[in-house]
Amino acid sequence: MYTLPELTYNKEALEPHIDAKTMEIHHGKHHAAYVAKLNDALQAAGAAKPLPLPIEELVKTIDASNPASNPAIRNNAGGHLNHSMFWTLLSPQGGGSPEGSLAAAIQRDFGSFSALKEKFTHSAMTRFGSGWAWLCVGSDKKLVIGSTPNQDNPLMPVSEFKASPVLGLDVWEHAYYLLYQNRRPDYIAAFWNLINWKQAEKNYQQALK
Repeated sequence: MYTLPELTYNKEALEPHIDAKTMEIHHGKHHAAYVAKLNDALQAAGAAKPLPLPIEELVKTIDASNPASNPAIRNNAGGHLNHSMFWTLLSPQGGGSPEGSLAAAIQRDFGSFSALKEKFTHSAMTRFGSGWAWLCVGSDKKLVIGSTPNQDNPLMPVSEFKASPVLGLDVWEHAYYLLYQNRRPDYIAAFWNLINWKQAEKNYQQALK
């Protein structure tokens, strides 16, 4: 069975950018619900016995041609993977600018870190309703920015945006509404103060494989 990952920082550690109450509900309620519903959906489908696939591998099987890829598995597997990645990309010591090979790739593919921020912010702002904004490695090994609706992940064959995630931002209202209400731009701006670029670098290296 899949389990809820523990946070590596206290729920109040991301303040003032993300408040403790939001973290308590987002991690302890929303993410926990995705995990529980995913386990239930897999059990109902007779899948993942005796042990489940790593969640990254499970979402790669979610394809419209796969009869096991029902909406409950798609939504909750995506929710579990997306959030598991998201927590690691936030840090009380985060922010600043990327370094190393990811910084070089950003310069190569976008021209500057500022240009990346502008394009990523636009992607997050223009995702209608609930979803995610992503910085990913595409099939050509270059960085690409896009977004997905709901809890879709770019690793899913069924996703409208297909790539290997490096950085993701949750733009569901439950991620920011208590503190920011309808001010999504302010939440997106705050995200840049929390990014764990060391983890993003690890994700980038993994995505190149």
